[in-house]
Amino acid sequence: MKIELYRKWRKKGYTIGILSIDGQRICETLEDQDRGLVAGMSLWKVSELKVKGETAIPIGRYQITWTYSPRFKKMLPLLNGVPGFEGIRIHSGNKANDTEGCILCGRNTEVGTVTNSRYWTNKVNGLIEAACKRKEEVTITIHY
Repeated sequence: MKIELYRKWRKKGYTIGILSIDGQRICETLEDQDRGLVAGMSLWKVSELKVKGETAIPIGRYQITWTYSPRFKKMLPLLNGVPGFEGIRIHSGNKANDTEGCILCGRNTEVGTVTNSRYWTNKVNGLIEAACKRKEEVTITIHY
């Protein structure tokens, strides 16, 4: 399964993107502010640019695994190998302060937020869970 996230609107305090799975547009996303981080950047540079809990993860390609989240107390997708970040998940939430670097799914019907997040997150995560159970490779590529 190939997930693509295109960051379309990079604003102060948040980033809105469009998420597609295997070429089909699914929903919009909300992330923290994009500060220009790129996979392959040195950890020193990432730490220099990163504002803890307020920074979108670096653009790049990441493997996703289906694992238990101690924070959310349920199984969720985990993005692996994100430079300078740990515990990056795809989960529900509506505002940038709900993300802490994670990816929130929903509809961008209000400025700076996503709505109907639980519905869209359940849809996306259901597809990811099914692919993982089939032992498919699941990746997400984040683009500008």
